[in-house]
Amino acid sequence: MKRRKFLQGAAAGGVAAAAATVSAPAISQGIKQLKMVTTWPKNFPGLGTGAERLAARINTMSGGSLEVKVYAGGELVPPFESFNAVRDGKAEMSHSVSYYWQGHSPAFNFFAAVPYGFNAAEHAAWMLWGDGHKLWTELCDQFNIVPFMRASTGVQMGGWFRKEMKTMDDFKGLKFRMPGLGGEVLRRLGATVVNLPGGEIFPALQAGTIDGTEWVGPWNDLAFGFYKVAKYYYWPGFHEPCTTGEVLVNKKVWQGLSKQQQEIISVAIQAEATIELAEFNYKSGDALDTLLTKHNVQLRKFPDDMLKNMGQAAVDVVAEVGNKDAFTKKVYESFVAARKKAIGWSALGEQGYMNARSLMKL
Repeated sequence: MKRRKFLQGAAAGGVAAAAATVSAPAISQGIKQLKMVTTWPKNFPGLGTGAERLAARINTMSGGSLEVKVYAGGELVPPFESFNAVRDGKAEMSHSVSYYWQGHSPAFNFFAAVPYGFNAAEHAAWMLWGDGHKLWTELCDQFNIVPFMRASTGVQMGGWFRKEMKTMDDFKGLKFRMPGLGGEVLRRLGATVVNLPGGEIFPALQAGTIDGTEWVGPWNDLAFGFYKVAKYYYWPGFHEPCTTGEVLVNKKVWQGLSKQQQEIISVAIQAEATIELAEFNYKSGDALDTLLTKHNVQLRKFPDDMLKNMGQAAVDVVAEVGNKDAFTKKVYESFVAARKKAIGWSALGEQGYMNARSLMKL
């Protein structure tokens, strides 16, 4: 009888000990849990799913020593509060685009997208082999943040409009959603520009709060269903020729990681950058066909004279922003010098080849 009670007690104690082990805080097991806030709707194609894929890759590569949990825009903090959340330590990481933070410094625009600026390949060249990433790191250091270059979505579309855009006068009084320096260009042309996080755009367009919007490109635009409200789809997207994303990490958190964990995060972000850009390029072709053939979207090209006017306004806006303060001027001058070099090579290489291919019937 005593033996039976002993065995029962031992068994109960074993279960309790096992339960205690399972429920013990992850930190006591050497696991670092990282909250990654985003500016995207939950599991939104490309952007939201890319964040989830990045988190899963970091978790796997670390062998479980890192656990990254993704929070969609609004789940932990409002979408446009993700920068402050990382800066203040409320979240360890964020997944977004840096032009959203131009209120902190106008220099942030240059690390995301600039009207008539770099395409994706050119921007990556400046960031990784020019001064781009070095300057970005210097800027983010002021905010207790370590930045990483995430995927580019490539050249974006010009946007969705309820009416045809035939002359520059059509911009006057137009209520349009466009972030970054592109939005400032449209303001100069007479538009009323607003910035909205992704999840708020369609309701605003449907309610008539805005007359039009840009977002990304065919794949993402189809997912949001803009074609249900606006039928005119314009190209090219002068405002965002690359739109490079970012992952931000709280500096104190970053310094608390091992060298191996830092390398895992860095390499995982680089891998996702390649995968996500390829995904956007591959899926946008099918999405554009669906928009045109199934939903009767009217594809329109901005007239050349309109593009020239947008271009001149862009030159003025970017120069004014680039000279707002000493640090932004340093970024701007590096950007302009690198763009000049890129234009020369891209005209011969990428553009030359594209022009040649357009002559063929393939």
